[in-house]
Amino acid sequence: MAKGEGAESGSAAGLLPTGILQAGERPAQKEPKKKQQLSICNKLCYAVGGAPYQVTGCALGFFLQIYLLDVAQVDPFPASIILFVGRAWDAFTDPLVGFCISKSSWTRLGRLMPWIIFSTPLAIIAYFLIWFVPDFPEVQPLWYLLFYCLFETLVTCFHVPYSALTMFISTEQSERDSATAYRMTVEVLGTVLGTAIQGQIVGQADTPCLQDTNGSAVASESANRTHSTTSLKDTQNAYLLAAGVIASIYVICAVILTLGVREQREPYETQQAEPMSFFRGLRLVMSHGPYIKLIAGFLFTSLAFMLVEGNFALFCTYTLGFRNEFQNLLLAIMLSATFTIPIWQWFLTRFGKKTAVYIGISSAVPFLILVALMESNLIITYVVAVAAGISVAAAFLLPWSMLPDVIDDFHLKQPHSHGTEPIFFSFYVFFTKFASGVSLGISTLSLDFAGYQTRGCSQPARVRFTLKMLVTMAPIVLILLGLLLFKLYPIDEEKRRQNKKALQALRDEASSSGCSDTDSTELASIL
Repeated sequence: MAKGEGAESGSAAGLLPTGILQAGERPAQKEPKKKQQLSICNKLCYAVGGAPYQVTGCALGFFLQIYLLDVAQVDPFPASIILFVGRAWDAFTDPLVGFCISKSSWTRLGRLMPWIIFSTPLAIIAYFLIWFVPDFPEVQPLWYLLFYCLFETLVTCFHVPYSALTMFISTEQSERDSATAYRMTVEVLGTVLGTAIQGQIVGQADTPCLQDTNGSAVASESANRTHSTTSLKDTQNAYLLAAGVIASIYVICAVILTLGVREQREPYETQQAEPMSFFRGLRLVMSHGPYIKLIAGFLFTSLAFMLVEGNFALFCTYTLGFRNEFQNLLLAIMLSATFTIPIWQWFLTRFGKKTAVYIGISSAVPFLILVALMESNLIITYVVAVAAGISVAAAFLLPWSMLPDVIDDFHLKQPHSHGTEPIFFSFYVFFTKFASGVSLGISTLSLDFAGYQTRGCSQPARVRFTLKMLVTMAPIVLILLGLLLFKLYPIDEEKRRQNKKALQALRDEASSSGCSDTDSTELASIL
């Protein structure tokens, strides 16, 4: 029943003579609207759409650097420029694409789906060309910078509308939360898949390292110089093969998403005028208190987990001494996260999202302390990896599950401001990538000051200590700061229920507005 509906019915009944009511001339009452439920097939099709971003991002994140240095043989300084500019451009494109989407009109396919459909083939081409080695060495840096930035732009044109699609697959909060849990499970599987495909196919691209006369380990540049042309060509072909497999997965997932999900428009939005300007919408979004508090909290927690992610390989290799166990430990983390996402979905439904944030994200702290205090032990490291995966699952799931609640709250406070969903999602992604850039900068500068030896098989004690701080103590401090900020987040379970009722009343009012003139005429004739 819509808000105020009972009072209105009672008032109308009071105006009618008793005899008319007894004669059966009662005013018609609205039947309660059935909940809009998504089938498991719909949720799976929606979830599969999250895999392309994770599979390609994982492959680029773990393997692009070694590919540029050892396979394409780009000098280290141009390679660092390519990686940094590509990451910075990636962050910048999110609000830019969000602006463009906010200016888009609704079509037969929706407002978001056309972006996903038309960006996919171009993104596949750009991704494949990233892993292609041109025959002209002097243009290689420009080649990789161009296609890296182009691919990041095109994948943003896929991922930002896909993220905003959460608000348009259902009007029910519970259904959106359930679909988000499916999505996070598939995305974590995507990271596992990207690591496994790229790692297995191009594993032979590893560069050997030798001990120099001073006892420190350096990469064997002579080994690179004596590689036969056939051997290097085989390695380049291996990267192209991996790119082809991942590109095929990208296309298949995009097709499943397009065919299996229908974008739905809010009933009350169809009565609105043209969407507001981007900058006015941005000003309203950035002045919405719950949104600022949510992204501030997740900015700190995301920075914590990205510090761990960015330095995990170096930490395992140099501090713990598990050079050959890195991929297995990463697999343990990702599989643990995959299996525990459904558990976190049940937990947040049963106990609330804020409680899930406190317990899920803080659960990593004791294990990070254990890693900081213990000596190198492979069994304990695997236990910590599995426990870290549980916390990673919460960090994956909760932001995307809480953002729709913030948008619902915004719609109630700004009922005439529609078309702002891409702004919410694109700026959250922007801040997440900003955190990634900050973590990359902090890590690189810290290791440089500590005396990191490029391509070394071992590192000085100061570097090992710095890596331990970057993977343990710094993330702990950031997690605690993020949890303190979450105390200020105002949308608890009671507030969510109130918003849900108010939004349902707004939708019912919009749905029945087309019949209001007829209903008024019938009531007047009865009176």
